Amino acid sequence: MCAMFVSNKDETIPLFKNPVLEFFSHIHPVTPIVVFVPVIIWTAVISVGVVSVWASILFFAIGVLAWTLTEYTIHRWAFHVHPTTSLGKKVHFLVHGIHHDYPRDSTRLVMPLLVSVPLAFLFFWLFKGIASPFHYALYSGFLAGYVAYDSIHYATHHFPMTTRVGRFLKEYHMKHHFIDEHTAYGVSNPMWDYVFNTVPEWARRRGKSTKSASQS
Repeated sequence: MCAMFVSNKDETIPLFKNPVLEFFSHIHPVTPIVVFVPVIIWTAVISVGVVSVWASILFFAIGVLAWTLTEYTIHRWAFHVHPTTSLGKKVHFLVHGIHHDYPRDSTRLVMPLLVSVPLAFLFFWLFKGIASPFHYALYSGFLAGYVAYDSIHYATHHFPMTTRVGRFLKEYHMKHHFIDEHTAYGVSNPMWDYVFNTVPEWARRRGKSTKSASQS
């Protein structure tokens, strides 16, 4: 189901009357890379010094996988909740509704630092509490997954993405915006959509036709 209003222009609207909050609600798409890649490298190096290289690689991969599930979970059950109260509707619009109304707004396609940095600290202490001493690699992989997600999300909205995988991800996410927002919750990859049966019908048909062609 399409949104009642969807802008196809790279335009923005004010969200907050407070100029400080409004300023920090806009973010350059390179910001997560600049801020978090050094942390990813730093925690990966620490992990190798604390546990073995192979354990670091394993938990880094688990961290990336954990991010993909987090990405799906937040997008489906937090961003696409349907509140009924006036306050709930306002909060939902601030968090994700504005993105569906203005999907090409290049200043609000990645998570603002006022949100991502506190969450980054929260997840670090969570991983430390449940997985020490492997938490450094777990956290490094989780952050790497997040940065990849933010980068892919921006690319699907603003880059041509000419590779086969890139074209698929762009189409997958654009049809989530413009055709059916109740499917295709995976942005960086569709894996959890297959697990939770939220793959859009067009993708299922294409997968079946590709499989049939390869077998013939």
